[in-house]
Amino acid sequence: MRTTIITGHPYSKSFNHALVEKITAETNATVINLIEDRFNPVMELEDLAGFSKGVSHDPLVEKYQELLLQTDQLIIVTPIWWYGLPAIYKGFLDKVMLKGFAYTETKGRLVGKLTTIQEVLLVTTSEAPKWYIRYFAGNPIKGLKNRVFKDMGLKKVIWLHQGNIATTTPKKRQTFIQKVVNRAGLKE
Repeated sequence: MRTTIITGHPYSKSFNHALVEKITAETNATVINLIEDRFNPVMELEDLAGFSKGVSHDPLVEKYQELLLQTDQLIIVTPIWWYGLPAIYKGFLDKVMLKGFAYTETKGRLVGKLTTIQEVLLVTTSEAPKWYIRYFAGNPIKGLKNRVFKDMGLKKVIWLHQGNIATTTPKKRQTFIQKVVNRAGLKE
């Protein structure tokens, strides 16, 4: 199975980085590190001009698209800030998941094209527990799973969340890392 991990946490000593390090230690996953790549999430005028045509002039977009076409399992490791994904992830979706690449339109409906990706493992961390995000914070993951990913042809999306990240014990963090490794189908 070809696994690709997308990460974009700016702090190299974050729990998100620890998760990515553990996953990559257990597999030959390819890592898209949006921070290290200096990915610009801003939709510039030039990007917008090519958006409706499914064209990008950003060489990173082309690189990321090539990687995603070879991916069977996609793991996204992200914090939740202000009840949603950080801007760099939203920019990734806006700039990389272009018409003609991630989807087509047929009779006014979106038809997903990323059907070679068999599974998306969405791994999130935040100060808030999962129940709070789900029931009181607008559940940003629901729209991502049920609309955005579905429109791209990604049918199997699993969400794993570690809340209370600042006060969680090392044992609970280790347990969560193990849960992610196990769910990803990696050997410990």
